Amino acid sequence: MEENLKDICGTDMGHEDLIKENKANTLCDDHAYHLAEFFKVYSDETRLKIIHLLSLKELCVHEIAGILDMSQSAISHQLKVLRNQKLVKPRKSGKHVFYSLSDDHVVTIFKNGLDHIVE
Repeated sequence: MEENLKDICGTDMGHEDLIKENKANTLCDDHAYHLAEFFKVYSDETRLKIIHLLSLKELCVHEIAGILDMSQSAISHQLKVLRNQKLVKPRKSGKHVFYSLSDDHVVTIFKNGLDHIVE
């Protein structure tokens, strides 16, 4: 491996220590997998629109469907994905279920992403 690094970097000094140090600090496979799954949730336009709406106020499925001009079953499906990743939480009130964001981290991640692309 050192010979290969020398060909790439032009030197063979210091690589072993650097590689060992960085291997010890590498994200473990389990965390990398769950983080990738978490960010997949943010890769869908409808889910992003739902997150944005819920960052403004608590809403029920019917309200979200009306605002986004989509079917209630399509919204329910997306809310299930968001619930599975613990990004939204339901609150029952009689026969209605209202949804809100689970915590401020969800809004922070959304707003940071939005700020980045608007910049």
